[in-house]
Order: sequence, then structure tokens, then C-alpha cells
Amino acid sequence: MGGTQAALALAAALIPRMTDICGPPYVITDPLELRTYECDGLTSHRATPALVVLPGTAEQVAAVVRECADSGVPFVARGSGTGLSGGAVPHTEGVLIVMSRMRQVLEIDPVARRAVVEPGVTNLAVTEAARPFGLFYAPDPSSQVVCSVGGNVAENSGGAHCLKHGFTVNHVMGLEIVTPAGELTWLGDGTGVVSGYDLLGAFTGSEGTLGVVTKIVVKLTPVPQAVHLVLAAYESLAAGGRAVSDIIGAGIVPAAIEMMDALSIEAAEAAVRCGYPRGAAAVLLVELDGPAAEVEAELATVRGLCEAAGATEIRAADDPVQRAGIWAGRKSAFAAVGRLSPAYIVQDGVVPRTALGDVLARISALSAEAGIRVANVFHAGDGNLHPLVLYDDSSAAETEAAEELSGAILDTCIAYGGSITGEHGVGVDKSRYMPKMFTAEDLDTMQLVRCAFDPASLCNPGKVFPTPRLCGEVPGRRRAPHPAVAAGQAEIF
Repeated sequence: MGGTQAALALAAALIPRMTDICGPPYVITDPLELRTYECDGLTSHRATPALVVLPGTAEQVAAVVRECADSGVPFVARGSGTGLSGGAVPHTEGVLIVMSRMRQVLEIDPVARRAVVEPGVTNLAVTEAARPFGLFYAPDPSSQVVCSVGGNVAENSGGAHCLKHGFTVNHVMGLEIVTPAGELTWLGDGTGVVSGYDLLGAFTGSEGTLGVVTKIVVKLTPVPQAVHLVLAAYESLAAGGRAVSDIIGAGIVPAAIEMMDALSIEAAEAAVRCGYPRGAAAVLLVELDGPAAEVEAELATVRGLCEAAGATEIRAADDPVQRAGIWAGRKSAFAAVGRLSPAYIVQDGVVPRTALGDVLARISALSAEAGIRVANVFHAGDGNLHPLVLYDDSSAAETEAAEELSGAILDTCIAYGGSITGEHGVGVDKSRYMPKMFTAEDLDTMQLVRCAFDPASLCNPGKVFPTPRLCGEVPGRRRAPHPAVAAGQAEIF
């Protein structure tokens, strides 16, 4: 029996035990149902898992992982499946552990300003549970209505308001995890105070390669006294970029600074009728929050700077309903471009704010050279770009050209001193670009962390690293075969 067939047979042999652990309705083996889970939000990477299980408790997750560990079967944890880097793509010879049944808000502590939630809880549900206490959960990815907090932890998600309030890692105070060996344990004590090595920080953003999250203690933030949203329209992205630099240069740190180009505005208008200024080449959204007096003073400064940068129209809103209407255009942008193209690639590069204008001009030139449209939506305040590369996936040539353009955009970000990802993660989609940012020694050092948690290399294998080493393998030229290779459990490419 070949290696693949043997691995599939091994996964199939786990079905009776998985059924005992999770219950018959929560073990999926039907080939058509398995295909439901073949990809995450990045549909260009697909793989059908050998087996899907949906545990309902942390203890069930631990039992599932122990069975996989004991049998040498790879496993991947999956939340809502909204990720955009292929981080939750299953292993074809392994078990996919879907956390969607674990979606309870277990505790809201308004005095300590924290909440304890299960990994399947949606991001927005945390804020809704905390709202009666005058609190909210600050990280807010555009998919916050559906994305899960466990997935946010895996990818260290950000969102529009991360400029002021920080990413997920800044709001995680403790994690209950199942280690790759199946042990249930805690990282952090729920206070956010770390002594010794920051394992909590290492785990957050590790893309599911270090274990499975089963509970999260998150920090809650008081609802600000005042919130003002400014919309400014411009005749060029460069003019909008100047406004961004001027606002940050004035010492103002808004809760959010977002920008959209004409193509993304067109899509959003068609999708949600957001009412953005007609004919604008760029729309800038600047949200200010905090004490009322401070916000009023900053509002006057921001308006003046936006005007000085050449704004053709400025609107301001402090009413929650009006603000939500303006934000609807930005929040819907990713989905909205589906009206313009049958397929698109969402990129996630980062550049210094001072390089925004040059990089956007380069993206425009690359788009023209390739003959492929690119819609730009981005967190202008921290230089996190989300170019949307539009293409027809029924054409193999156009699909290849879109992939090449997408890669060229990441190369541009690196060339300007930026990064290949700001909040979507590396997953399988960007792993080939890791050597462009890091040396072989850097990558080996990173993998020492993975191996410390997962010496058997079973936990979400094949993600992040372009050519992951087997744990225990000596860096440098290979000599004797790794024991796992000798046993037929792994291959070296």
C-alpha cells in the first residue's frame, strides 16, 4: 500500500473513536459533505480532508487531538473559514477539527473588563455581549459578523481600528489550548501580565501550527465618550495619501484611517448604495474616538488638514446610524468587487506610510502592464494594503497572470521595506515569499519554536514555511534519514 493510501486508511481507522468522542452527527465522512470544507476564504487553494469532526467541548478537542497524535495522523483546526491566506486548508490525509459548535460567551466581567469566550464565537458577538456594560471588543476585521475569535487568534487579525486600538494580540489575556500531543493547558493567567517567555504572544498569530485554541480571555474596552467619522473625497490617491501623512504628522492617532480607490468605490456603491461622492478617485475615512473635548479639537484639525490636501468634499458624522452607513461601503468592499469580476485575489502587503504614494503608483503601473484591474482598499493609517486583483478564473492564462501580478505586488512591498502580510497571515498562499523576507537561518530559528510545540509535525503541517524541516532534523546538509522518513511517515522533497 502506498504512503498516501496508508495515511488515508489510518485516518479512516479513527472514525469509530471520533464517533465515540464527538457523537455520530459530528463526524463527517461523506465525500460530498467533506468538500464543504475544502478551502477557506481564499478559494484558489483547495484540498479535501480525509475526515471532519466537530467537537463540542475542550475535552472533546483534546481527545480528538490525542487520537491523531497517537496514530500519527495530521490535523488542522478550522474556525469560520473566512481566512484569506489558505491557513485553514485541510490536509488530504488528515483530520479537520471544526470549532463552529463551540460558540458560547462564557463570562463577561465588567469590573475586570474582560470576557471568556469559546473559539467559535463570532468577533461581533463579543461586542454585543459586552455592550450592556458599556464595553466593546476593539479588534474588528471587516468579516467581524462571521469570523470567529479563535481564527482571529490564529491569524492575529486586525481590522480598521487596529491603528489606535491594536491587533488581536493586544487584547488576548489568556488562552486555553490543546497542545499537539493532546494536553489541555493554559497560556497566560487572564491578567495580561507575562513573566518569563511570552508563550501567549508566540501562540497568537502562529496560524494554528502550535496547537488548538479552546478558550480565549479577551480584554474589553470602554465605549468612547464621543466618536466622529470624517469622509473626505479626492481627485487622486496621492492627495488622499498626503492627508494621511499630514494627520499622523500632526500627532493625531485616529481610531481608523481607511482609503478606497475609484474601482472599489464603484463596487461598494453597486452593492450597498453607500452614497460616496460621485466621481471621486479616492475616499478617505478618518474616525476619531475618545473624550468629547479631545475629539472635537482633533476633528477641527483633521478637517483642516483634509481640506489643505485638496479634498473635493468633506462629510462628518457622529450619529451611530450615519456612521454605520458610511462604514458600510468600506466593510463591504471585499465582497462587493465580486460584482465586477468572477474571481479576485485579496492581497495583504504592508509598506511604510511614507511610501504609500510610490507603492500605489507602482501597483497601478503593474496593473496596466498586466492588463488586469486592481481595486485598492487599505488601512492607510498603518500602511496595510489590500489590493484586489480581479480576473476571470475560467481562463488559465488570466489566472496565471493574476497570480504573477499578485506576487509582483508583494515584491514591491518588500522592496519598499514592508512585509508580505499585515493581518491575513502566510498560510499556504504566501509561504513561497518567506525566503524573500528572511534568511534560511531565520526560518530555521522560527521552526525551532514550532518543533518545541509540535515535535511530530502533525499540527497544521505545510503552512507558513516554504520547505518545513522535520523536527529533529539537523540544519544544513542532510545526512542520515530522519526517523519519520525511515518509518514511511514523511517524505523529504
